[in-house]
Amino acid sequence: MFALVKVIVSAVLISVITEVAKIYPKFGGIIAALPLVSLLSLCWLYVQGEATQHLSKFLFGVLWGFPATAFLLLVTALCLKASFSLIVSIALGIGAWGMFLLMQNIVSKHL
Repeated sequence: MFALVKVIVSAVLISVITEVAKIYPKFGGIIAALPLVSLLSLCWLYVQGEATQHLSKFLFGVLWGFPATAFLLLVTALCLKASFSLIVSIALGIGAWGMFLLMQNIVSKHL
């Protein structure tokens, strides 16, 4: 039952953001850029009784993935601006995300 509540709340949140973005694209983007998914996930983990150490590790994982995610968004936006299709833009963004994470891991091991 709790899984269904999580799905419904998450779906409603995404729906509201996309409806706002239809009318106000920039404002919708700002809302979407908020760490809503991270905070919502944190709340779900907390409600499910995860230890604070686990919550802390989760948030550090989010921080670790943030630069690569920003790069994914940049590549996807630039591809769309250059008139690539949405599918190709997203695919290139995901590829850039993976490459960024790989390079980030390699660099961090050598520091």
